[in-house]
Amino acid sequence: MNPAAIAFDIPSQRRLIENQPASALKTEATAEQGERGSLCACAGLLRPCPPGALRQNRWIASYTVNKEAVAHAKSLIDARQYVLRSRWQNVQPRAREQNAFLKTHSFQDYALWHLGLTEGADDETKARYAFVYGDFRRLHRMGLIACHYRAAEWRHKEIELAAHELLQYVDARIARD
Repeated sequence: MNPAAIAFDIPSQRRLIENQPASALKTEATAEQGERGSLCACAGLLRPCPPGALRQNRWIASYTVNKEAVAHAKSLIDARQYVLRSRWQNVQPRAREQNAFLKTHSFQDYALWHLGLTEGADDETKARYAFVYGDFRRLHRMGLIACHYRAAEWRHKEIELAAHELLQYVDARIARD
């Protein structure tokens, strides 16, 4: 690996942009919409981005909404199986908890706890599932906020909107109770 490479950790994926100063990477992260004048980092160079080009960049993961997970989250909310205030960084399932869950459950059950499906990843792998919103027992409102924030940060609009809809759903449920 090139010693001048700068690495970013993205859940389930690592992306490398070679030979870039740190100041250039901020420009790359905002170029996703591909508007005229935007810059895109490809092969270590910042250059004008054609519309929609950044999503085609092999370093950025693409996600689709897991509709079954959205339905599962709504059923948890309807059954009052949620936590309103939690320290998400402390209760978010770590690798150990994920592996323990997978020992006693199927990947289909595991998928129900993730709002995003990684495009191109193999089914029956943890890399396929992203944007976890609960602790495998209950939905966490702070988990939905984390999903919404992370999706907005990386411009995964479909995931962002799904998380926002679920936040509105849980908040409406709280207001009724």
